[in-house]
Amino acid sequence: GLLLMVVVHAANIQDRDGAKLVLEQIKGTFSRLQLIWADAAYAGQLVNWVKITCGWVLEIVRRNDDVKGFQVLPRRWVVERTFGWIGRYRRLSKDYEGLTESSQAFIYAAMIHIMSRRLAKRETLPG
Repeated sequence: GLLLMVVVHAANIQDRDGAKLVLEQIKGTFSRLQLIWADAAYAGQLVNWVKITCGWVLEIVRRNDDVKGFQVLPRRWVVERTFGWIGRYRRLSKDYEGLTESSQAFIYAAMIHIMSRRLAKRETLPG
């Protein structure tokens, strides 16, 4: 989807712990946010933490264990599509940056470009 907030952190921070960093930063910013989708890596105590700390519902999208092989998870394609979008920008195709702040800045620049192109398509010219 369209990124609301980006936090790039060192690789030694587990995604579940990194989620807390992001959610703590946005909790006062997005008052209309009610539901967050996440994969099974975010299950467990994080679900309760999000409800208590932020007042949001963290819905875990789970794989069906009865189905063998590859399966498309609901809402997962949104995440993969977003990675595809930002991966098309040269500085984001690989991890070139030495500072996490630089990576964050380039992700924001890419998303600003993506969002403004989308908005420009919706504009209709008079006449």
